[in-house]
Amino acid sequence: MSERLQLIEAELDTLYLISQVLNSAHELQAKLQGVLEILHKKAGMRSGMITLREIDDDSMIVCAVHTNGSGVPIQAVRYHAGEGLIGTILDAGSTIVVDKVINEPRFLGRLGLYDPELPFIGSPIFMEKSDLVGVLAAQPDSDSFLGERARFMEMVANLIAQSVKMLRSIERKQRDLLNERDHLKQTLIKNYGFENIIGHSAPMIKVFDVIRQVAKWNTTVLIRGESGTGKEVVANAIHFNSGCSGGPFLKLNCAALPDTLLESELFGHEKGAFSGAVGLRKGRFELANNGTLFLDEIGEISASFQAKLLRVLQEGEFERVGGTQTLHVNVRIIAATNRNLEEQVTEGNFREDLYYRLNVMPILMPSLRERTEDIPQLAEFLLDRISQQQGDRPLEIKESAIRLLMKHNWPGNVRELANRLERAAIMSTNGIIDRDVMVCTGLEDDIGSGISQKPPVNRTVDFNDENMDDRERVIAALEQSGWVQAKAARILNMTPRQIAYRIQTLGITMKQI
Repeated sequence: MSERLQLIEAELDTLYLISQVLNSAHELQAKLQGVLEILHKKAGMRSGMITLREIDDDSMIVCAVHTNGSGVPIQAVRYHAGEGLIGTILDAGSTIVVDKVINEPRFLGRLGLYDPELPFIGSPIFMEKSDLVGVLAAQPDSDSFLGERARFMEMVANLIAQSVKMLRSIERKQRDLLNERDHLKQTLIKNYGFENIIGHSAPMIKVFDVIRQVAKWNTTVLIRGESGTGKEVVANAIHFNSGCSGGPFLKLNCAALPDTLLESELFGHEKGAFSGAVGLRKGRFELANNGTLFLDEIGEISASFQAKLLRVLQEGEFERVGGTQTLHVNVRIIAATNRNLEEQVTEGNFREDLYYRLNVMPILMPSLRERTEDIPQLAEFLLDRISQQQGDRPLEIKESAIRLLMKHNWPGNVRELANRLERAAIMSTNGIIDRDVMVCTGLEDDIGSGISQKPPVNRTVDFNDENMDDRERVIAALEQSGWVQAKAARILNMTPRQIAYRIQTLGITMKQI
């Protein structure tokens, strides 16, 4: 076999081995080192070196070297365009072949790799036609067939370029994701800062003082207050201003799920734990590890589930549904309820030990009736949000409308205020909300002559009364639960889906409060 054919056969074998290395799961540095080792052992290309262009710089930095059958430490050596042989290739963007290194005045020899008596070949690494990202250089073991060997080096450089292109694409995506994550994190912190909890009334100042203090520590918090008073907003502020703000923040409405689903949601389940469990699923406690878990409507959980919840709060451990492995988590708990838990404990509906475990640091959210002086500021804040929802539509509220709002009793608290303002914004043709527009929302009917209503009196309803038909029973449950479907479903021993279907079939119009 002729010497040329032997060379071609060796180069084909080398290209195959190099393609395997570059397609492996190793990191780029290990791949490049492997390529130089194969060039040395299989193709007689000694003293290999690969430089890559810095992403934020036009210079080339040495990424991998190989000589005498072993790797050598990579030094912090850079080449700029036009500097030495590598810089010349960078500047010209084409392969350079030198018959003998000792005769080349542009050779710098910074790494001490090259034999001055041997040839030198350097090929550019192009990701795209005009995007030069590096240089592959090595010394043939003889001066035979330098043209063929130069073309071979260009083929290897092309293979390297594909790996570099893929890596750079992944790095760019990761960098974009990290930037997006940091941006979203800063936005969350900004949106849930203490300054975004609206109110300067005396009751709210007390709330702010407690929130600032409790955010410093990893203690359990129980936020109490009527529906619509902003308990979730406070939970967000505590998390994003605490030491675990870098961790996850998960939420779960305990009233929205029956016990079986609630256990699976919180603790997760193993594959085959029950019908429909086609795979392993992590629960909220597991997902919230080293972060915060917000349990809304904690007063709605059943007595049987309270014992299971108590264990994880006390010990920080649990098992997935259908599993035997005990999992340990470090989760900060923020709970919220609008129920009187003390009465629940006295009546035997809520475990006393769970109550004390949750009520470590209570925060009582005042009703809107108790802080009417905050209504003007709240109205402006809510209108800004409504304006954004309506395509940055200019909205303005007049003093006459504010006075009307401040006379209302607000049984639905801030949630009802937001509802009224959105309705008024829709009904205002020019974006100006005055007294007449607010009256059109039905607000004047609620307050009559301007004298505030007395708080609604909760009356006891016998849901087993045979004289009540289905429609009356569902409406009574909705009234008693503040028109929250999930709560009404619990009262009637239904699932949320069942009561939603019953509301639809009975033609019940839901109140928005």
